[in-house]
Amino acid sequence: MEKLTFEQLPEAVTKLTKEVSELKQLLINKSEQQSIQQPEKLLNIQEAGELLNLTVPTMYSKVSKGELPVMKRSKRLYFSRTELIQYLKAGKRKSSVEIDAEAEMYLSNSKKD
Repeated sequence: MEKLTFEQLPEAVTKLTKEVSELKQLLINKSEQQSIQQPEKLLNIQEAGELLNLTVPTMYSKVSKGELPVMKRSKRLYFSRTELIQYLKAGKRKSSVEIDAEAEMYLSNSKKD
């Protein structure tokens, strides 16, 4: 590692910025290639139940009530892993800190009116 002088600093920063940009572009390209090459693997009801930590009868019950995102082909049910994870995230309860922040935002906005 060589020592830089104050005069060399702008050139070194420019070089580092360029290299970081190139690395970022390579990472973006690699992630895009992986998403294009690997189509999403669909889960059967047993695999989806394991992901959600539910029994198969409970899975059938939730499907019949329309609570779970599902695809049906003939007599088989298929589940998208990403849709199931989104389903789980949608049921996330807010923490008291998040609720307090929303209440303050609402109150501050309503006072302006």
